[in-house]
Amino acid sequence: MNSSSVNRRISGAGRHLDRHQITGSMEEQRYLIFDSAAEKYQLMRPGYPEELYQEVFSYCPVNEESLVAEIGIGSGQATMPVLKRGCRLVAIEPGSSFAEICRHRFKEFSGFSLINCRFEDADLPEKGFDMVYCASAFHWVDEKTGYEKVYAILKKGGCFVRFANHPLPAANDLKLAEDIQKLYLDYYYPYVSKKPEYPRGFTERQSIDLAAKAAEYGFTDIRHHLFKRIRTLRAEQYAWLLGTYSDHLSLPEKVRREFFMKIEQVIDDHGGLICVHDTIDLELARKP
Repeated sequence: MNSSSVNRRISGAGRHLDRHQITGSMEEQRYLIFDSAAEKYQLMRPGYPEELYQEVFSYCPVNEESLVAEIGIGSGQATMPVLKRGCRLVAIEPGSSFAEICRHRFKEFSGFSLINCRFEDADLPEKGFDMVYCASAFHWVDEKTGYEKVYAILKKGGCFVRFANHPLPAANDLKLAEDIQKLYLDYYYPYVSKKPEYPRGFTERQSIDLAAKAAEYGFTDIRHHLFKRIRTLRAEQYAWLLGTYSDHLSLPEKVRREFFMKIEQVIDDHGGLICVHDTIDLELARKP
């Protein structure tokens, strides 16, 4: 498949919106653009390792009696392993396209329900949940508001589970990584003032510091874990993956199209494949 046909597919997947076509605060604009890529997100974002869920359920047993909340369900990459425990699960998701995907995807689970709004605005019972978890989405929530609300809605002894995937592309090919970085200097940094949504790599020190953050809001029994994996993607697959990141989607459409096309070309010049080295961090905390 050539680059032009791939980019036609990329532009046609979901409801692509340019940041200049919508109104509202910068954060609202960013999430509306992100929600427009819901179908592509469902296709390209990976799930999480089985070992991660083993750690979660060892720390916080979930069964038919449990009431669980998931913050920012997205298209449900982290939902099925929890639902399979037989619990009741309340998902909170601000994106209407993501919400539609999940309502259809999990319609066979009688214990599944979804609230289509921001976590900060959701009407949730205080001291009602056995576990609250969030997969690669808590960075959308204001820190103080988020931690305080999680604490408030958890039962005594309830658990807050936070995890995220941090991709490091081309860690095994420094020349490819360098060539891609040159494209970021031309196409990304002139338009995006904030740091990339997912910084390159993630260290244990970062996980320790992030886990400790929960202690500032009254949580105890703090723990952390790291998991590793490698994904190998074709050039067009990698461009699709980039099209699920809110910061990349915030680029002007013309710039974004050319940027993704150039990245595909660079990967093809290096053999057509790119290895993405994932670090998945898991932070666990308990309400005393």
